Amino acid sequence: MIMLKSRFEWAILLLIVLLLGGAWIIDSREQVNEPNNFLLTEAPLVGHLAPDFSAQTPGGESFTLTDYVDREGENGRPVVLNFWASWCGPCRMEMPAFERASLKYADRAAVLGINQAESTETIQRFAQNTGVTYPLLVDEDWVVNNKYGVSNLPTTIFVDANGVIREVFVGTMNQAVLEDRINSLLQR
Repeated sequence: MIMLKSRFEWAILLLIVLLLGGAWIIDSREQVNEPNNFLLTEAPLVGHLAPDFSAQTPGGESFTLTDYVDREGENGRPVVLNFWASWCGPCRMEMPAFERASLKYADRAAVLGINQAESTETIQRFAQNTGVTYPLLVDEDWVVNNKYGVSNLPTTIFVDANGVIREVFVGTMNQAVLEDRINSLLQR
């Protein structure tokens, strides 16, 4: 065992440990050969590309996320994905706000309602009874819900024009918050 007697010996030992530690950190770093060391992957997380999906309305009209967003960054528009179900009270409460937003931002942003595992007939009846006009998409087999990891309703996901998820909001959304988030996406 080494016995250190002076402050100088302690300082030298500390300096050696720091140099060796720094060299180890520098040597063990991963090198990423991407511009700006930034990898944009598809994942249901804020800051990642929104997973692409295709789904249909009860009337058979097909919608695909990449019909709206442009991952090349030129001609896309923001998308608001609202996951809901007819049996969900909070979902029903917020739907008028989504309806008004879909009309207000119709030419600049898209609002899509993605149903959680209900039948085409249930969704169609719900839309007729409530007067919702924005696209309500059928996801009977939970394909889209699983891609986005949705386990609570309502859940709203804000996707920018480039297809990047900017926010995941779980809970009831009011008109002011919804419009604030859409305006934020439009300013990107």
